[in-house]
Amino acid sequence: MIPRYAPKDVAALFSDERRFDTMLEVELLAAEALGQLGVVPPGDVVALRQRRPVVDEAFVEAVNQREEITNHDTAAFVDVVQERIGMPEGAWVHYGLTSSDVVDTALCVTMAAAMDIVMTEATALRDALTRRALEGADLPIVGRTHGVHAEPTTYGAKFALLALQVQRDLERCTRARAGIAVGKLSGAVGTFSNIDPFVESYVCERLGLTGVPATQVIARDRHAEVLYACTAIGTTIEQFALEVRLLARSEVGEVEEPFAPGQKGSSAMPHKRNPVVAERLSGLARVLRGYLQAGLEDVALWHERDISHSSVERVIVPDALQLTVYMLRKATWLADGLVLHPERALRNLTEGSLGLVFSQSVLLALVESGVARDDAYRVVQAAARTSVEQGRNFREVIESEDEVTLSDEALARAFDLDRLLVHRRRVLEALTWRA
Repeated sequence: MIPRYAPKDVAALFSDERRFDTMLEVELLAAEALGQLGVVPPGDVVALRQRRPVVDEAFVEAVNQREEITNHDTAAFVDVVQERIGMPEGAWVHYGLTSSDVVDTALCVTMAAAMDIVMTEATALRDALTRRALEGADLPIVGRTHGVHAEPTTYGAKFALLALQVQRDLERCTRARAGIAVGKLSGAVGTFSNIDPFVESYVCERLGLTGVPATQVIARDRHAEVLYACTAIGTTIEQFALEVRLLARSEVGEVEEPFAPGQKGSSAMPHKRNPVVAERLSGLARVLRGYLQAGLEDVALWHERDISHSSVERVIVPDALQLTVYMLRKATWLADGLVLHPERALRNLTEGSLGLVFSQSVLLALVESGVARDDAYRVVQAAARTSVEQGRNFREVIESEDEVTLSDEALARAFDLDRLLVHRRRVLEALTWRA
């Protein structure tokens, strides 16, 4: 991931130093388990832990140099570890294991840790949207379907529905995190042919993982589920960002991205305050969807394994998790700082729509008065067209129609905004996590 979109805490999880250090811990825990089984002498187990090499930049460089000879990164890693621990104790490193035992288990440790950060940040976004939902519960705004004025809704409803979607994303993350918090140390094709099952149980328990049946590799549907959870979050964020972009258009003007002192919206036009963060989030959501496609294609491998997935995962797994956290943090910033213009929204709702948002209410009032529904529909539809073509207020047109014989009370009720939004706080009841 390029530094621009790489949160340092998540990037650190996927650094070569952290990767090799986690792999080393898997190796040492396996040796400890073998010691308990009487395979590795107790003194050698102690020596392995005492001589645990420091995994730093020099260590990584040594592995890279060794790989130029072995053309196998795990074999190069094992060679360097054994050399730095020294013989004869170092000979017990990687005893009875295959590369995927170490690499897959270590990767799952890292992915589970990254998902913990994802879930923390997703919770922060949900809570920010929830706060805005409560603040905007009584602020009316025109609802739009097909991009066209429909009926009134509220800012609060918009934020609440997004918060509920993030909550569903969190539930997906919980399942995906549980699915990836697994390990395997069962040997070359997963049959424990040269390693006792106790080793897998011992190592996984100490790493906070669950041992699972596997071939030579952990099944990649687990990794794909993590990528799906990330992509679902990205798509939710894109939905939020798209709403911001649409409502921030000059002719709408109902929201505005935060704009810091000294910020420039355009190099040429000083008046510009563009929704650039929302646009960035919309674009990055496309990248996440691409990673998901690649992750799904990694699921089907030849027989007990091939390594067609390996090169793909080295790119998409770190990038997807870093990008997800980056997007979550930016989306939370956007939710917290989004500037609302409720007065503009009310003006768009009433004057801007010419009152057409009340057309269904007028239709139902006519039906209640005894007019056949189809006849009432045609009367209201024609009046709405007249309102648009002549730029006249819809209520004025309706009141001038001979076919409309509604009482003043019925008309007032039909054009009563508070009546249409009487249940506006019901959606807030679904935000069960709010304080």
